[in-house]
Amino acid sequence: MKKLLFLILFVVGLWVALTNFKGLATQGTYESIIVNFREDVSTTTLSEQIEAIATNYNKTLSLNSIYAIDEHIYTLAGDKQLLNSLKHSPLKQYVDYIEPNYIYNTLEAPNDPDYSQQWNLHNIHVERAWEETKGEGIIVAVIDSGVTRVPDLRQTEFVPGYDFVNDRNDARDDNGHGTHVAGTIAQSTNNNYGVAGVAYHAKIMPLKVLSAQGGGSVSDIADAIRFAADNGADIINMSLGGGGESQVMKDAIDYAYDKGVVIIAAAGNSNQNSASYPARYPKVISVSALDATGKKADYSNYGAGVDISAPGGSKSGKILQETIDPSTGEAVFSELQGTSMAAPHVAGVAALVKATGVKEPNEILAVLTQSSRKVEDDTFNYYGSGQLDAGEAVKLALKGKITVRDFFRWLRDSGYLNPRFWVDGGMVALLPKLLMVLGSYLLAFLLRNYFPFSFTSPFNWGLVLGSSGLFFLQGIYIFDLPQWPFRVMGSSIPELANSIEGTASLNPFLASVLVPFILIAILLGHRSWKWFAIGTSLGVAACLTVHGMISPAVWAMPSLAVSRAFLGVNAFLCVGLACLASKKS
Repeated sequence: MKKLLFLILFVVGLWVALTNFKGLATQGTYESIIVNFREDVSTTTLSEQIEAIATNYNKTLSLNSIYAIDEHIYTLAGDKQLLNSLKHSPLKQYVDYIEPNYIYNTLEAPNDPDYSQQWNLHNIHVERAWEETKGEGIIVAVIDSGVTRVPDLRQTEFVPGYDFVNDRNDARDDNGHGTHVAGTIAQSTNNNYGVAGVAYHAKIMPLKVLSAQGGGSVSDIADAIRFAADNGADIINMSLGGGGESQVMKDAIDYAYDKGVVIIAAAGNSNQNSASYPARYPKVISVSALDATGKKADYSNYGAGVDISAPGGSKSGKILQETIDPSTGEAVFSELQGTSMAAPHVAGVAALVKATGVKEPNEILAVLTQSSRKVEDDTFNYYGSGQLDAGEAVKLALKGKITVRDFFRWLRDSGYLNPRFWVDGGMVALLPKLLMVLGSYLLAFLLRNYFPFSFTSPFNWGLVLGSSGLFFLQGIYIFDLPQWPFRVMGSSIPELANSIEGTASLNPFLASVLVPFILIAILLGHRSWKWFAIGTSLGVAACLTVHGMISPAVWAMPSLAVSRAFLGVNAFLCVGLACLASKKS
């Protein structure tokens, strides 16, 4: 008797807690509320509800737009208090959902003050790529005149490199070219200073092969390529070149390529109908240059060997990055032009692509070329496969992938990674599901001395399925797939129909004793599986009880009070049915 009294007090206390819990501020801001009426609501009823809202809340409910007529989507000005009031009002029985009309804004651009001058990054749609990746964990070797950590590279992570000109570990720049190139790849970004870089979470490996005068030997470049491949570089950028094929260079490129390194080089600045070396080698991605209008820069090499084009600048608009003044060694923002400036754009985008999980060099080349903007009538192969597009490249790289990143993005977007979630409105969505499971076990625990419940595996599965299903799957959204299978997998038996339809109201046939009755009738004669049916009956009882407390809307019920009574009676019948079935041998 004491346990029964405890159960009654627990249910009453739970009812009070749920009906009075308001939650804290929701994630996102809104100034109005969306009300989506069910399609079967008559015009007369709709008019009555609009008038009732005007009378009770002094608010005007308006059709969102002429294109929302068929969907019955209405909006009204309001805050969280009004939202909660509407969700618990008689209006609930006539709608599919009532939710905040969140305010979305344009994508936020980096806060670097001179980012607006970087037409080149806007040209390759880099902000779209940044929505998915910023090059995390990728090492880009800059084989050039060295790299100096100017102020706008201080937040960029570096890994050890080498100076092959002077045979020392310090690969500092004394020309300015290599630092400018490294800036395009990974300039520190969102630091309220200077400009931005393409893959600003990537790491830079500085490898100096060019002297202060800008020249360097093939043997040093080949050594640098091998060094990069042996020390973890994912991508190599070579904004350098010349005439003449070299076996030592080719062997080094083959060595790095076979180790999975993506190799990128500038096509050359002689306006000749062929790429220079090393860009000309088959296993190197050769980059020609575009001017600010998207045309081939007048100096850029083209034709044989060119794989893709990227912004390189011209007199009408150059590439701005922070580098050093070679005469003083001081940091300076400088505008340069050349295929040397085009290649690091491709290296940066390759880092973004590789960060998504595309591994092999040939696969990354395929992503870069297939996603590029095609140029018709390119008779002389000015553009290779087309013009570099970072946004499309990352989109193509991620197409069809369900990755760990997707899962954590879902966790983040759902608010589960935010500590505020556990005391915020988001918890309200999870709490009922947990209560349904706990409630089913509590029922079985309290009744176990009166009825012989056995906590077998079928019984446990029945409790979970009947009460809340695989509730942790609720809210998982995967692009390009229908959502109802995931809603079904996260639904209890009473919620199956509304999960398929995407409505908030329960189906009176499923949200009743009917399904447990059918299961028990079928499985009662089976020694093990009858416990699955009994567990399901208790689970459905817990589910109906929680729904009756917080969300009692049922199809075709004239009011919430009637719905609540319907759910309560059927919950009681489910408990009684489970008790009777447990006594049967």
